[in-house]
Amino acid sequence: MTIQVTDPELKARHRAMWASGDYPHMVETFLLPLGPRLVEACGVTAGQRVLDVGAGTGNSSIPAAQRGAAVTASDLTPELLDAGARRPEAAGLDLTWVPADAEDLPFADGEFDVVMSSIGVMFAPHHQAAADELVRVCRPGGTIGVLSWTPEGMIGALFAMMKAFLPPPPPGVSPPPLWGSEEHLAGLLGGRVQPGTSRRSTLEVTAFPRARDFGGHFKAHYGPTIAARANADRNGVAADLDAALDEFCDRWDLGAPGAARFEMEYLLSVGTRV
Repeated sequence: MTIQVTDPELKARHRAMWASGDYPHMVETFLLPLGPRLVEACGVTAGQRVLDVGAGTGNSSIPAAQRGAAVTASDLTPELLDAGARRPEAAGLDLTWVPADAEDLPFADGEFDVVMSSIGVMFAPHHQAAADELVRVCRPGGTIGVLSWTPEGMIGALFAMMKAFLPPPPPGVSPPPLWGSEEHLAGLLGGRVQPGTSRRSTLEVTAFPRARDFGGHFKAHYGPTIAARANADRNGVAADLDAALDEFCDRWDLGAPGAARFEMEYLLSVGTRV
């Protein structure tokens, strides 16, 4: 029997998933470099109106505001925005924290000079709806920048592995790492964004002495992994997920004994709103 999931139910599940664990701790542990990289690529300058979609704890929002921009940080999960607003480096900056659905942003057409998202909008379940909103709220001639994990990279492979331990997604929901495919992103934006910078790069992670510590960190702090393990536990296959995650970590470790090293590939794309 197919279980129908309404959009409000789906969004509530997403909010609860990202509020579980401790995503702010993950950001502080190894994700901090990504935000400044996106801000630099977008060329954010003082006085610009900037929207960060799927901002989380402000990993891109705060560096943009530090450049003198007027920044609105939006996210589906208010708990993440609250954590971002408490970060010491956010104090005194021109930052507004707004709970918002990336697929239905509460902003006017063309309201922002720069619209950006670092590993944020990619997790909106309906990709085309989210892409349409990025374009809508950016002024003509403005900048749209997106940084997403790639399907072929480590996090893309993690999601592919976890898929076996999750229930099938509702109709119309697409895998998040597709945003890291050049072809998929071009299809989402159509002819509405003139391409500019598009490059693949990696985030090097050396925060864990042993490879399997990485998996333990994700099981403790990362909402999607927490959800996958909870579902596996309900189905009596939690040990299988644990074994698959251990094997995954061993396979992707590029370091030496006692000094694990991982490379997480992402796609950074910046263009101009036509």
